[in-house]
Amino acid sequence: MNQLLKLEELGIFVLAIVGFNILPYTWWYFPALLLLPDIGMLGYLAGSRVGAICYNFFHHRLLASTLLLAGWYFQMDQLYLAGIILIAHISLDRMLGYGLKFSDSFAHTHLGWLKNTASEHDQK
Repeated sequence: MNQLLKLEELGIFVLAIVGFNILPYTWWYFPALLLLPDIGMLGYLAGSRVGAICYNFFHHRLLASTLLLAGWYFQMDQLYLAGIILIAHISLDRMLGYGLKFSDSFAHTHLGWLKNTASEHDQK
């Protein structure tokens, strides 16, 4: 099942690349902006609860879809680009096992515990 979910995310990532190609931006915008949504991790400087809220805000597909659709509807390339980048970033994160965060720990995601911290969690 895990491989099937990763393949699904790969398909969404490829779809985001196709969607990006509709835009008038040069190709290097895509990789340059791809990690920008991780700015939400700065919330962890204020604690685990605030960090989870900030991280989840920038990694939620509803925000990404809303930006994408608003950009398409209002013909605003910047909003469309923001939506595409969020969708691509979220899919890349989920392929790597990073999901939406619970407030108790950065390593506790809706996909389970991050692999490198799972053994630490089991010892508690």
